[in-house]
Amino acid sequence: MPPRPRPVPRLALATAASSEGVLLGPLKIFEESPRLGPVFGVRVRAADHRAEVPTHRHPQGQLVVALRGGVVCEVPDGVWMVPPACAVWVPSELPHSIRATANARMGYLFVQPGAADLPGHCCTLAISPLARELVLRLADLPSEYEADSATGRLAVVLLEELARMPRERLRLPTSAEPRLRRIAKMLSEDPADRRTLAEWAKVVATSERTLARLVRQETGLTFGRWRQQLHLIVALHQLSAGQSVQRVAEALGYDSVTAFISMFKKSLGKPPGKYFAGIARRDDVDEDEDAAPIPPAPAPTGRHAPRG
Repeated sequence: MPPRPRPVPRLALATAASSEGVLLGPLKIFEESPRLGPVFGVRVRAADHRAEVPTHRHPQGQLVVALRGGVVCEVPDGVWMVPPACAVWVPSELPHSIRATANARMGYLFVQPGAADLPGHCCTLAISPLARELVLRLADLPSEYEADSATGRLAVVLLEELARMPRERLRLPTSAEPRLRRIAKMLSEDPADRRTLAEWAKVVATSERTLARLVRQETGLTFGRWRQQLHLIVALHQLSAGQSVQRVAEALGYDSVTAFISMFKKSLGKPPGKYFAGIARRDDVDEDEDAAPIPPAPAPTGRHAPRG
């Protein structure tokens, strides 16, 4: 009889260093409690190196707001990139992991089930300056409060603001299908790999037609569009970490910076300079020594998320 799979651990936010290294720092323990407000949050900072929160789940939905640097959130069916001034929404009980660039700053907002008009699936939101400040304010307030209190009214305003935030196309669909996982892993390790669909079909010992059908069936995209989306996710992560446009274009295997900028603009509506210019004007997050640090990421284990 095969062994039972290990359950995905719930996230334990502890006041001292965790023996499992899930999170470190002065965090409260957020358990299922009737005293908790419908929305509560915490500020989090990454260490000097890339940091990671391993796969976990919790009863509350979670909004991961990138305040500075880039954040990658991985769920069973996709990888979500969260550049500064954006956030990813993770519904309750959905297993997910979080990785951040060095010295990133984040706001975690936990939302009790049924408290907000937010989707039952993951999505990336463009965060307005108002929503950003409300997240930070709630993170500085006690997590236990009455619904008719000042904090409760603040939470209502924030949830209404989040419900109207536009969605961004910052997801890379992934699949558990072994052949696609192998290709995704290899492309993530070397995004500049320009092998054709026919060449990749030989790598995974299948026909070009079968692979094309498999990619569309599993991801909803053509192979070319899926690879371009991977490039976009990797590019956003590296640009958020401070890499130059030219260096990122070269790392992704583009023949010219112009070709890379064209892809970026076609996907997000703006060239990299303008996209990050608006972010830079709001990148004034105070250094918060009380923000909980997350530990450095372990050495790569072959997962198929884009590398930082």
